Amino acid sequence: MGAPDEHDPASHGRQPLEGVDATDLHAAVDALSAALHAYVETAVGVRAEFGAREADEDPRVLALEARVGGLNAGLYDLLHSRLGLHADLTGMTWDDRPDPAAEPGERDTFHLGFVVELPGGVTDLTLESVLDVVDDGGAQITQTLVDRGFVVGEWGAGRGAPVLLDDDDEEDDE
Repeated sequence: MGAPDEHDPASHGRQPLEGVDATDLHAAVDALSAALHAYVETAVGVRAEFGAREADEDPRVLALEARVGGLNAGLYDLLHSRLGLHADLTGMTWDDRPDPAAEPGERDTFHLGFVVELPGGVTDLTLESVLDVVDDGGAQITQTLVDRGFVVGEWGAGRGAPVLLDDDDEEDDE
């Protein structure tokens, strides 16, 4: 019998799940841990060569971020298929306190990033056309936020580097 279906009655059932061999789960965690250690070593080395902005976009850093993301997704899939868990392993929390109530006028910036490559073989796709898709997505997200009652003061789409938005909280360098 092969691996259990992702919604196998045993792994997703109401009864306790006994006799689980966690070897492959631990192997996935070990692979993720090794990738995180490689990321730290690479990030330290890249940062020793470049400024922060350049280091964020360094192909070595981006490749390891993609590797960590893929391994994390693989761990999620294993936990889901083997244990029926929907593990939230990618969220970030700096402390255990809930977010304080937001005040009117309070603001923050939010970002999405994509690493896109052309498919192999002959294609009429261009990387320039990706910016049109990202721009369309930004417009849709902006409209959704406005529809939900948020105020979107500005937004932008760019290629190659993050779009830097004005931040009134920063002092001008004069």
